[in-house]
Amino acid sequence: MYIRGNYTDRIRPFIGKPVIKVITGMRRSGKSTFVKQIIAHLAVELVPEKSILYINKESLEFDFIRNYRDLHTYVQEFFSGITDKKYLFVDEIQEIENWEKAITSFFSDGDVDIFITGSNAHLLSSEIATLISGRYIEFPLYTLGFNEFLQFRDDQRGIVEEDFRNYLRFGGLPALHHFDFNEEVVYQYINALYSTILLKDVIKRNNIRNISLLENITKFIFDNIGNIFSAKKVSDYLKSQRIRVRPETVQNYVSYLLSSYAIYKVPRYDIKGKRLLEIHEKYYLGDIGFRNALLGYKDQDISGILENIVFLELKRRGYQIAIGKLGDLEIDFIAEKQNEKVYIQVAYLLAQPETIEREFSVLKKIKDNYPKFVLSLDTVIGEDVDGIRRMNLIEFLISENSITNGK
Repeated sequence: MYIRGNYTDRIRPFIGKPVIKVITGMRRSGKSTFVKQIIAHLAVELVPEKSILYINKESLEFDFIRNYRDLHTYVQEFFSGITDKKYLFVDEIQEIENWEKAITSFFSDGDVDIFITGSNAHLLSSEIATLISGRYIEFPLYTLGFNEFLQFRDDQRGIVEEDFRNYLRFGGLPALHHFDFNEEVVYQYINALYSTILLKDVIKRNNIRNISLLENITKFIFDNIGNIFSAKKVSDYLKSQRIRVRPETVQNYVSYLLSSYAIYKVPRYDIKGKRLLEIHEKYYLGDIGFRNALLGYKDQDISGILENIVFLELKRRGYQIAIGKLGDLEIDFIAEKQNEKVYIQVAYLLAQPETIEREFSVLKKIKDNYPKFVLSLDTVIGEDVDGIRRMNLIEFLISENSITNGK
């Protein structure tokens, strides 16, 4: 079992501390395995097995736990007579009705260390956010970054370029590494997962009746990653396909997809006005494999695919991300965390002078002193331009933590 050290390092300081650990992310991104790794860590720390309860709501073993009362009763009975510190893990807790009532009760008792996972972004907009505000920590978990992808393969060939081609096509779902990288087999698995997410986390949860409309909106978003988005634009496109839908309905369906972590919304930031803009955001996918499995991989879409991959890598490293707007020009990503800020442009290849001019000119116009990068797949990286650093995109992906210090 591969240890995802980036996540275990983040959560370890909070184990045993009086905060609820909330692990969020898309289905099959590795949350259950991550929870089992935390349990294994507790075993190393000699925590008795009887003091650890793991409830997996995707298992029929726990199908009887339907609501907060069932959860409260079962946990109380399991821990009956135990006076030492108790550890409770509930996987896919959103499947339990009014779960937050039981979790709040356990937390108030003070002797249970609580870990919960969920595949729905509304998890933290429920009552738990108001009942115990400031007493929980969220740990977002994503599919594999390329560095993790290489470690999962562990085939000792050292053919990074071939591995990256597979990563571009198939994405970073951990379970892919149980298969040979055969396109038909892999895409069949990804499509099955995509259908599960749509059915369980979108259609069923939001009582959607017009499933074909949802699928059409989803395909439009998948086919336009990295492009400026508006509900009216989608509505007009569907109208051209003889599908009439109001922009408000489009926006509702998009919000349902956001809640499932299938897509992420990235706002635009006006650098000159120093404010976030409320319109013309962009969307990126929770994993690029979904797009390719649904629509097919096309070389001409490489720019959007690379942007999506860089976006997810920045999220894994804990950055808050916005699209930069400077007049009529655009910066792919403004990434910030703590006291760190960086501007990033993503390009396929910087082979033509006009491409170099396009990618570097906007960064030159930014007058602050924060680091600026242009990432591309060029194997021979030229010299920095006016303090703007050129960097191979693959090298960026296999580096660790901070882009600014190269670690």
